Amino acid sequence: MPMEGPVCLVGNGADGQLEVNPAALEILSGVAQPVVVVAIVGLYRTGKSYLMNSLAGKQRGFSLGSTVQSHTKGIWMWCLPHPHPCRAGHTLVLLDTEGLGDVEKGDTKNDVWIFALAVLLSSTLVYNSKGTIDQYAMEQLHFVSELTEHIKVKARRGDDAEEDTEFVRFFPSFVWAVRDFTLELRIEGQLVTEDQYLEHALALRKGNSKKVMDYNLPRQCIRSFFPTRTCFVFVQPVSRQEMGQLDSLPTSALDPQFLEQTRRFCDYVFQCSNIKMVKGGIPVNGRRFGALVRSYVDTIRSGQVPCLDNAVTTMAAIENEAALREALAHYAAGMEGLQLPSELDELLAAHGTCEADALRLFMQRSFKDEEQGFQKQLVAGITERYANILAENEAVSEQTCRVLLDELSAAMQQKLSTGLYSQPGGYQAYDRDQNQVVENYRAKPNKGVKAEEALEQFLASKKAEAEAVLKADNLLTEAEKHVAEEKQKAELLEQQRKAAEEKQLQTEQLMKDQERSHQENVKQLEAKVAEELASARQEAERALQSKLKEQEAMLQKGFAEKARLMEDEISGLRREISFANRTESLSDLLGTIREGLRAVASVSDYLRSRRQRGKGTSNPSKTSRPK
Repeated sequence: MPMEGPVCLVGNGADGQLEVNPAALEILSGVAQPVVVVAIVGLYRTGKSYLMNSLAGKQRGFSLGSTVQSHTKGIWMWCLPHPHPCRAGHTLVLLDTEGLGDVEKGDTKNDVWIFALAVLLSSTLVYNSKGTIDQYAMEQLHFVSELTEHIKVKARRGDDAEEDTEFVRFFPSFVWAVRDFTLELRIEGQLVTEDQYLEHALALRKGNSKKVMDYNLPRQCIRSFFPTRTCFVFVQPVSRQEMGQLDSLPTSALDPQFLEQTRRFCDYVFQCSNIKMVKGGIPVNGRRFGALVRSYVDTIRSGQVPCLDNAVTTMAAIENEAALREALAHYAAGMEGLQLPSELDELLAAHGTCEADALRLFMQRSFKDEEQGFQKQLVAGITERYANILAENEAVSEQTCRVLLDELSAAMQQKLSTGLYSQPGGYQAYDRDQNQVVENYRAKPNKGVKAEEALEQFLASKKAEAEAVLKADNLLTEAEKHVAEEKQKAELLEQQRKAAEEKQLQTEQLMKDQERSHQENVKQLEAKVAEELASARQEAERALQSKLKEQEAMLQKGFAEKARLMEDEISGLRREISFANRTESLSDLLGTIREGLRAVASVSDYLRSRRQRGKGTSNPSKTSRPK
């Protein structure tokens, strides 16, 4: 259901620490679509909320405020259907953040964490400032220089410099929005574009003095960390006296140039903002986004530094557990509709369909399933549930057959009790009636998998009875009785053969289906692994292109040493891409996976253990299908 307006996502609790709003998480849990996350940061009272309302297509929404006090507190969220046709089926998540540098707060730690969260959560980060991009503006952006102290990529501590180079792989696109811009876009007498203006402002100075290093630091961080960057300048929309009523003024009252600049800004954000991804090129939907928010804020509250590796691991565990439950529930619901007793081929067909669907559901939701731990649980869970259904089917079949044989042989029992078979010629009548019972039994459909075995047990139970009737029949000679006995033995042996054949055929069917099940698991897992490898490769390729572009810029500006130092990073990315492209790497990985999945217990193992526990087919009233 569309949100009517923004809600607080992250606020300050009574203890002054950041906390996540459960209501916002509830909203996110219902968003199954991929999310495109746009966050805006900047000094307080610089008009951030107006831009976010423009992206939402609304005049009001995020609070603009009208005084010198910071109006937005914490991080506010607004989830909307993405308006651009190329992003149909996606959700646009807008994050408006508390203004940085609010003198009333007195604690800059809150600013640092708000800025870090905006970077960690967004796929596009908008930095909003006023006036021009000058040294003062860069100094106000000191938060970007401190990101290395407040964000970790890897769970294990390694070379800090090496870890810093990883930021470009996971950081959002960067948009600098310069408000109330009054200058002409001209450098050294030449007209320039907004992006050229930004790149000129981010140009590094040569030298090693402290002054030069301080000058270069924020610029170098922006160049190194953010994969793409662009700039938009905006004229003042109305007179200073009217700025406080910006959200209530009609569009006609605003400067046409400002409106055109805002339109261009929104168009760019809609067209160029990517789906939010986490390490490994994993796309994020609303549920996963909520898990990320909770993980990062919990880490900050604990006094630790947010780590991308740990956050993704936590998010994966939550999603994979949910995927496992959802897949098992889907399988159980599909098998619940079966009418028992069923023939084994009917059960196999239903099981194959429900298992494939459950696996597909699991694969769609799960990711980073280390060593296929959750998939193995799914295989074991489905196998156990299937074994229970097979056992129940056997029990119901056996009971159905017993009841049917009792009904069909009731007339014989009546004749036996009244002595009709004790008269001369009684055995011939008994044999004829029993053959009719067998014929009627075989003609009855829907007896299930125990049909031949139940008939074997029935005929075996009647052996002594038939021998007594035969012995009492005085019309038959001893020779005729011997022939009748041999015929009776042959019929029982034939029925035993049929029962054994039935059982063997069913065993072979189950073994064949077990192999089919294994192949289905491997096939779907192969597709999943290939998809995740492709995503990781694309992530590395994006990082490589960004590094190559930055290296070229360094060479053009005469920073040959800086360009040379980037070569190790570039070579590492090329090796990573090359490895991901090698088919033998995928084959080796999948070979290990196949063996791991095959080690999961089979249906026959579960059936055997069930019978050993005394839960076999002897008492169908105690057998219930698992929900």
